[in-house]
Amino acid sequence: MSGSSFIAAKDPRANYLAHKSEIDRAIRNVLENGRYILGEEVTLFEREFAGYVGVRFGLGVASGTDALHLALRVCGIGPGDAVITASHTAVATVAAIELAGAAAVLVDIDPETFTIDPNRLKETIEQYNDKPRAGEGHVKAVIPVHLYGQPADMPAIMDIAKSYGLYVIEDCAQSHGAAIHGRKTGAWGHISCFSFYPTKNLGAMGDGGAVATDNPELAKKARLLREYGWKDRYKSEIPGMNTRLDELQAAILRVKLRYLDGENDRRRDIARIYNSLLSEASAALTLPHEREGISHVYHQYVIRCAQREHLQRFLQEHSIDAPILYPVPVHLQPAYKERIIIGAGGLRQTERICREILSLPIYPELTDDNVRMVGESIIKWHRTKQRAG
Repeated sequence: MSGSSFIAAKDPRANYLAHKSEIDRAIRNVLENGRYILGEEVTLFEREFAGYVGVRFGLGVASGTDALHLALRVCGIGPGDAVITASHTAVATVAAIELAGAAAVLVDIDPETFTIDPNRLKETIEQYNDKPRAGEGHVKAVIPVHLYGQPADMPAIMDIAKSYGLYVIEDCAQSHGAAIHGRKTGAWGHISCFSFYPTKNLGAMGDGGAVATDNPELAKKARLLREYGWKDRYKSEIPGMNTRLDELQAAILRVKLRYLDGENDRRRDIARIYNSLLSEASAALTLPHEREGISHVYHQYVIRCAQREHLQRFLQEHSIDAPILYPVPVHLQPAYKERIIIGAGGLRQTERICREILSLPIYPELTDDNVRMVGESIIKWHRTKQRAG
């Protein structure tokens, strides 16, 4: 394999080329129309995306981080409140909580799904509300992160949240189209947040995000907050912010949304090929786990390996990109270490998982031949290790 063409973990350009004529036409239409902010394309995309998720209201914003920040403010969360989420996530989840002025409380994850452990969630709510830290108040919300395309255990999380009167804000940045018993992520919580970063399953050609909800009051407040609190232009009803999805990105996303289910199916096909090829190395690897009734959309195909660094170097030497998402949990990063609040039971699973995870190449345009080359390279690595004893 040495000297063969490089196999990238992601290739957003390939997705553009797959839909080039439609995307180019959509861009041209926007440019010629002359309306570039909050025009017809945004309105249509918001309607179509909400329908896809299975809720009544969608709102385009500038990024996934802004979506989380906006959703927190919509729910009235700010200084003096605490919000529970995972430490094994993109730092954007915690950054958004702090942007809203609230305190992040991080809980451990299920070692099979890499999503919030409902048992730790319940214990943390009880522990924290019994003895909140000075000036931080009680837990007011939970942000379950649907990581790598795998939905969190939303039925359990919603039951717990209801028992304690908490808002549930879904972080769906990596789960466009994923579902639990046929109900899509983004349609379970009080409000949900999406990122359209170019490498996402539904990716723009720049930054973009959205919030979605079935609650008309939350939707109304979100629309006000998105643009300075304006109900009428230049007249702020409430203090707001500026976070708008632009017309060009909305037009591009409208094209790509039509192909999302098919492209998620292709990701599942790739995952099945990996599962079959890598079964021989089951002693050295832990493959992704899908809970019963779950529709995983494989934003990432993530394996666990105790000899991760050795395997990653081997793949790099064979022209295969295998990144680590995420190598350092939020609570151990310099900006947060020793000041972030850690939930009941600690973060043992999170820390162990972050030492072992590795993402294999996966995107809809990846060929079966390249998928097999990745799998066969890993098997070659495994056999070499076995012979070495």
